[in-house]
Amino acid sequence: MDTLGQGLRTPRQEVLNEIGAFLLNRDDAELKKLVKVRGPLLVRARASFEALAHDEALFLPAWQRYNGVVWKHLEPATLSTRQRQSILVPSGLFGVTTANDDVADYRLKMDVVLRRLGLLNRFWRPWLSSEISSFVGDGIVVDLLPKEHAAAIDLTQKKDVGEVVHARFLDSSGERAVGHDAKAVKGIIARLVLSEGLSSIASVRWRGWRVRVRKGEIEARAPRRT
Repeated sequence: MDTLGQGLRTPRQEVLNEIGAFLLNRDDAELKKLVKVRGPLLVRARASFEALAHDEALFLPAWQRYNGVVWKHLEPATLSTRQRQSILVPSGLFGVTTANDDVADYRLKMDVVLRRLGLLNRFWRPWLSSEISSFVGDGIVVDLLPKEHAAAIDLTQKKDVGEVVHARFLDSSGERAVGHDAKAVKGIIARLVLSEGLSSIASVRWRGWRVRVRKGEIEARAPRRT
């Protein structure tokens, strides 16, 4: 059982049951709407769901399973086991794990709708809010989540949770920044917080991006385009 698996066993099974029913009753056109990919990625998504349904899925630690832009700049292989244990990873399928916990290959975003469960991040919200609150205790939580994942967690009503520091990634005009560079800076910030502490991130300078902490909030701003 992984770190938060005991408390999340019931909702995880509900999601798996829904996926199993989906595979039995729907064709690839419907599956494509669910996983939002096509071609080889759609074939892989179906195969991964079927492996999970038949208890044949292969598992890897989350820090090895995920390899997007954020993870590449986080460089989890160079972090200690204890540091990776502090990384909480929301998941449409597993709810939340630490970076050390084993996860299977899957494709299921938090902003999809499952027939019996509804919008997935709303389904997970009460479960994750409670489990994460218990896990972090009165420690500081640094929230680097995209909107679809942030909607699955609400720590504002948890009196036993310490400070929650939210991050905003902005373009030069102050609008929300997305894309490769914003993800890269997110990984860089996460790494510094884990290795050197929250105060260290004011030193971040990457391709013109600047980071500052004010009023309990992290602001990362992209350089002005020329």
